Amino acid sequence: MNTNTNRPEKSSSGIPDSSLGLIIQRGGEELILEKISDRFTVRSKFNISTRELAQNFLGSWRSTIPTSRLELFRVAPSSLEMAMSQARSSKNVAFASHVYQIKGNCGNKVYLGDQITIEFDMRVDSARINTIAAKFGLILYKAIDGLPNTFAFKVSEQATQNPIKITNRLQGLPEVVASEPNIIIHQASYYKPRDPLYFQQWYLNHNGGNQLAYGSHISVEKAWDITRGVRSVTVAVVDDSFDLNHPDFMGSGKIVAPLDLKDKDFLPMPAQKQPSHGTACAGIAIAEENGTGISGIAPGCAFMPIRTSGFLDDESIEAIFDWAIEKGASVISCSWGASAVYFPLSLRQRAAITRAATKGRNGLGCIILFAAGNANRPINGTVYERGWVKNIVAGKTRWLSGFAVHPDAIAVSASTSLNKKAAYSNWGTNISLCAPSNNAQPGMWFEQTGFVYSQPAIAASLPGKGMFTTDQLGAAGYTKGDFTAYFGGTSSATPVVAGVAALILSVNPDLTVVQVKRILEETADKIVDLEADAQLGLRYGSYDDNGHSKWFGYGKVNALSAVKAAQKLRANAIVPTKFIEGRNNAVLSIPDNDKQGIKSRINVAANGNVSDIQVSVNITHEFLSDLEIYLIAPNNQRVLLQSRTLGRRQDLLTTYCVQTHPVLENLLNQSAKGNWQLWVVDTAPQDVGKLKNWELALSIHS
Repeated sequence: MNTNTNRPEKSSSGIPDSSLGLIIQRGGEELILEKISDRFTVRSKFNISTRELAQNFLGSWRSTIPTSRLELFRVAPSSLEMAMSQARSSKNVAFASHVYQIKGNCGNKVYLGDQITIEFDMRVDSARINTIAAKFGLILYKAIDGLPNTFAFKVSEQATQNPIKITNRLQGLPEVVASEPNIIIHQASYYKPRDPLYFQQWYLNHNGGNQLAYGSHISVEKAWDITRGVRSVTVAVVDDSFDLNHPDFMGSGKIVAPLDLKDKDFLPMPAQKQPSHGTACAGIAIAEENGTGISGIAPGCAFMPIRTSGFLDDESIEAIFDWAIEKGASVISCSWGASAVYFPLSLRQRAAITRAATKGRNGLGCIILFAAGNANRPINGTVYERGWVKNIVAGKTRWLSGFAVHPDAIAVSASTSLNKKAAYSNWGTNISLCAPSNNAQPGMWFEQTGFVYSQPAIAASLPGKGMFTTDQLGAAGYTKGDFTAYFGGTSSATPVVAGVAALILSVNPDLTVVQVKRILEETADKIVDLEADAQLGLRYGSYDDNGHSKWFGYGKVNALSAVKAAQKLRANAIVPTKFIEGRNNAVLSIPDNDKQGIKSRINVAANGNVSDIQVSVNITHEFLSDLEIYLIAPNNQRVLLQSRTLGRRQDLLTTYCVQTHPVLENLLNQSAKGNWQLWVVDTAPQDVGKLKNWELALSIHS
């Protein structure tokens, strides 16, 4: 027995018992929580009014969180624990929880659902899984498609601890690779308005003029000579609501498979007194060409409107992407993200997006786009913050947009009508490409403050035209008419690219996700902005040796060039002529916490270009989640095969192929000849391991 009384008691996961309820496992990371002192949530067993519940707990009802049917209550801080105790002992309450915030995430509230995701070691059988679940009071909910031996469980009334504590205790079991609670956070739209009105769709085509730089449009008119889109290609726009009575959404076969996740029906219409962000986004991508109003970029394509609940959790993300897969979406446009500074995705959220990118479109994959955001901050990086209202963000701050950096997503930033960086546009190495939008002050919505501007303030003028698009009918929208001319933000840039992706699939429906992404990137216009950013003084408007800019990705989307490239690729179908296999059996120790890592080579002597690729890896390691694994082609192009998501697993014996890891398509159609390298990097201290062997299989065409 350990008799050191100065050492805090720890769970088997290594987390002190005193911290078990204040650390969440998330995307391979541990995030620190802080309790909100005056709020808690409950889910009632029966149809009891919120007024009656409030009287029972001596609190005031604040709102409903629809994703998990939670009711939010506010009490005096001194009464919180008593109210929580009353709620948990009440026969009318099925679930009660504190409300939290993630430390360093600016006061945005985190709500706890009653679900837990557990990834078990592949050697753990169903009997042992059932035993573990019963021990913790968990009830099997469903298997997670795309994640082997991974399941979602519901926390039953027999559970003696909350989902956060349970997941941390589970994390210490040798049978468990990873465990995560389902948390709920506000959704934030990436709309950024700006006066004055400009009643023209300059972003489609223009011949110059006031605040219009040459080539700042997307060259769509000539693309329309080839295709205006076909009804068999469906664009799913995921957003707050859609005015389906708008004339520009009318047409035979235009609207397919609508879904409303907020009202739990199939009519995703807006509330009467709230602007409809989704209506504006959808108009840019797919507004019907009918002789009135405007034309979307892909007017001939079908429209799948999916209304969100306004909150994001595992269930809601799965519902969005599984619906899109089931109902045949080709393109999924998402002009939103989490209302948080730092937001890694959960296991289930990552899997849902990957599932759509690999199983959608009958296995070719849905094209998924996410807006970069409007705070003028990195989508994955660190900035020293100062001067924000109420110091809501201060000091060395890590920024992460988990949706935008997902490897199967296309992250879209914004340029202006003057071919410059939009002042608000987020940026980084994960940006795929940019599209036209407005220009305005950067900022962000926080639950604690509402919308606030990023700091330091920008004193310079911010020229650039707004985006003209559909609006909610009548006075309830952004303007009093049926259209708005001052939509903007990366919210409007994202459906621009979604529309172009739909045109690409209209001329070549057999393209994979990676092929579409490559076409978009390789045909983009290399706009350049050599001026320093007016807020942070950064200069990221030029391109590196790989043709990438942190501000613009691989450039501004060009509809004509992209459609032509898709046509050409269809005409040049590739038939492999050779099959090459190589193996390296040299056992290499992986240095601990060393960014240099190890590299193991396989030489290919055959001439020709790669048409298919498969990599098999055999690694043992004490904690595989420390590792990143890359494949490096002979031309030194690198792709990430495995990120730090393997949890506590100790043996990795797996095969990566184009079908399961579309990122490998980036290495197709290049020379196979030369040294191929497997690069393994240990990114954290303490645990060590070995690369035992690896294999490379290539299909080659001349």
